[in-house]
Amino acid sequence: MSMISTQVPQRPPVLRRVVLLSVGLLLLGPFVCGATGTIEIGATRTVTDAFGREVEIPEHPERIVTAGRAVLLIANALYLFPDAAQRIVGIGRIDQGKGNFLAAIDPEYDRKASFERNVGAEQIVGVNPDLVILKSELRRGVGGDLERLGIPVVYVDLETPALYQRDLRLLGAVLGQPERGESLARYYERETERIIAAVSRADERPRTLFLYADLAGAERVFNVPPTGWIQTTMVELAGGDPVWVDAAPGGGWSRVGLEQIAAWDPDVILLVAYRQDVEAIRDSLAANPTWASLTAVRSDELHAFPLDYYSWDQPDVRWILGLRWLASTLHPQLVTDDDIRSAIYEFFIFAYGMSRQEIDAVVFAKLEGVAR
Repeated sequence: MSMISTQVPQRPPVLRRVVLLSVGLLLLGPFVCGATGTIEIGATRTVTDAFGREVEIPEHPERIVTAGRAVLLIANALYLFPDAAQRIVGIGRIDQGKGNFLAAIDPEYDRKASFERNVGAEQIVGVNPDLVILKSELRRGVGGDLERLGIPVVYVDLETPALYQRDLRLLGAVLGQPERGESLARYYERETERIIAAVSRADERPRTLFLYADLAGAERVFNVPPTGWIQTTMVELAGGDPVWVDAAPGGGWSRVGLEQIAAWDPDVILLVAYRQDVEAIRDSLAANPTWASLTAVRSDELHAFPLDYYSWDQPDVRWILGLRWLASTLHPQLVTDDDIRSAIYEFFIFAYGMSRQEIDAVVFAKLEGVAR
C-alpha cells in the first residue's frame, strides 16, 4: 500500500495552464514611480511573512519575482499553486546539474526574466515586479535594498518540515489561494505523521551517517549537515540515529575525514553529491578497500539518496518522497519500498497536476536511486 494518500484534489496539468500575460494587464499593472522606485498599486492586503512582519502586498499580485540563493526551493513551491506560473515574470537560474524541472513543465518558462544567483536590486526592479519572494537570509542583501525602494518583499524559510507547512500556508495567502496552501500543508503533515507512526514500531534505530560527497577535485571531501537542517531531521523522522550531530551543531556543512567516519562506523551511510554522479561515487566507495571495512559497506547499506532533477534530501518539495524512501531504507520491514513508483505518480499528480504520461517523460526519465 502506498504511503501517499490517493485522495488528492485533481486539477489541469501545469503544461496546459501557462498563458502569456495580456497587453492590458501589462499596461494596467504596477509601475515604478519617480526616483525612489516606489511601486504604485491598487487594492492591497496584508500577509505575515517568515519574520512575522506584516507586509502590504497587491490584492492580486501579477508580476512576481523570486531569485537569489536557493531559489529552486521557492520556485518549485510556487509552482504547486494553480496559475502561479503565469504570474511569475522573473526567476533565478535553477540547475543542479540535471536541468530545470520547471522549464520542463512550463512551455513559457523561457519568456521569464532570468537572474543569476548574485542578482542585484536594480536588475529585479528592471522587470517592474509588484511582489518579490525571497529566502529570509537575503534580507540583509538584495531583499533589504528592494524594501528601501518600496517594493513589497515577502520572506520564506522552507527549511524544516514545520517551517515548510507554515510557508506553504503563507504562499497560499500571498497568491490568494489559502485553500490550496492549507491542502498542501496538511498533505505534508499527514504523510510525515504516517511515516513517524510506521517507524515508531521499530525495535531499534539504525546508527545512520549522512554524507555530502564532493569528488570534483583531486581530494575526496565529505561533509555532514548541521543539527538543524532538514537532512538531520529526516534521518530522525525516518527512525534513524544520526551519529554526526555532536560534530555539526550548527552553521553549515562540516567537513569530516575517513578516520572520523570509521570511528562512527555507522550501520547505514547515505550519500548525496548534487552536481556529481552520486551512484558512481557510491560504487567507487564500495569498491574501495578502505571503505570495505566499514559496517555499512559490509552490510550493503551504503546508499545513494534518490534524485530526479534535484536530490530528495533537500528542503525542496520532494523532501516528502525522500523521507518515505529513507524510512523504507532504514526500516524495510515496516515501510515497504514496493510501491515507490506509485508514490511518485501520486505526488506529482497532486503537486503539479501532471498526467502519468508527463511524469514518465519528465520525472522518470531523470530518476536515479530507486527501482523503475
